Amino acid sequence: MPSASTIPDSRFPNPGSNDIVLAFSGGLDTSFCVPYLQEQGWRVHTVFADTGGVDAEERAFIEKRAAELGVASHITVDGGPAIWDDFVKPFVWAGEGYQGQYPLLVSDRYLIVDAALARARDLGTDAVAHGCTGMGNDQVRFDLAVKASGDYRIVAPIREIQKQHTQTRAYEQQYLEARGFGVRAKQKAYTINENLLGVTLSGGEIDRWEAPGEGARGWCAPRSAWPAEPLHVRLRFVEGEAVELDGKPLAGATLLARLNTLFAQYGVGRGLYTGDTTIGLKGRIVYEAPGLTALLVAHRALEEAVLSKQQNRFKPDVARQWVELVYEGFFHDPLKTDLEAFLASSQRMVNGEVVLESRGGRVDAVAVSSPHILNAQGATYAQSADWGVEEAEGFIRLYGMSSTLWAQVNGAGSRE
Repeated sequence: MPSASTIPDSRFPNPGSNDIVLAFSGGLDTSFCVPYLQEQGWRVHTVFADTGGVDAEERAFIEKRAAELGVASHITVDGGPAIWDDFVKPFVWAGEGYQGQYPLLVSDRYLIVDAALARARDLGTDAVAHGCTGMGNDQVRFDLAVKASGDYRIVAPIREIQKQHTQTRAYEQQYLEARGFGVRAKQKAYTINENLLGVTLSGGEIDRWEAPGEGARGWCAPRSAWPAEPLHVRLRFVEGEAVELDGKPLAGATLLARLNTLFAQYGVGRGLYTGDTTIGLKGRIVYEAPGLTALLVAHRALEEAVLSKQQNRFKPDVARQWVELVYEGFFHDPLKTDLEAFLASSQRMVNGEVVLESRGGRVDAVAVSSPHILNAQGATYAQSADWGVEEAEGFIRLYGMSSTLWAQVNGAGSRE
């Protein structure tokens, strides 16, 4: 194998150690990266950060794929607990999707970076690589997370080949097949990301702004396969964190995985999303997040009942800022830490149980119980009150005084 210095066009000069750690998923992009980097003179060590969403068969495939590509070493890291503590908890506390919809399903990228850097330190190298394209958000998340963690060299092969090849995926496929490496049929049509948080699919007809085909489906069952009987589950929260499912205490990652299985059968959490990417393009994806959607619905129902009016009004502003930081790559920015301190404080009384129901396609919180629900003992909305008519009329007069005075001073006709 030639060294990097013998290749005139190499963008990755490599004095000293030629070890490089590649964040690896076994998909088309990261599979392409292995022989490409090897031909640049690198000894490639792959790391698969298992952040959920893959079964034992898929993990075995990823390990076999790394071996057949001829990597120097391969390890699998369990990322489930980290993705729950570092992302799911604060995300559910925030309770907002990016641009009001997208539930940040690729936020496992930050945990993947952590796993890759830990492996690099073990090997004594400062070189890390990823399979992100030069057109999407993941490159920003990966690069910024690496830069915030120390002085590392970042190698991005897909960004390099995009300078010469407009049909990048077709080129990657041909490149691998020319070297005797097969490509999964589904990978030829879509880019698929799958983890504990959910599934995203892009490429093919999705990128062409057409209706997604039947192949663009992950976990969520189609309407024709939804069970006839409704689904009911009960979640218990302690300080805003889900800790029990149907009365059984579960670790966070295990609980979310169980919710994914239950609600995917009912098609919950599937959406078609178009949003503004970090680099300014429009991004269009199919996403499925059955468990995370159920968690968000349950948490919001409990939170709305126990937080004060002013907390419920102000918190979405903090949530949107937190979500935008995470979406755009600023996972390690100090402002994110500051915002999480507020979010954690807001969860002190978010304790109780929520019953969720799904009859297919959506999930509703149908019952809420908590010792902290802000009930007035002598009053029920639209039913009864422990104050008199005069008090109500006086409140309305004072509350609306500014608006009433404007109308009196300027006349009703001024509104026109």
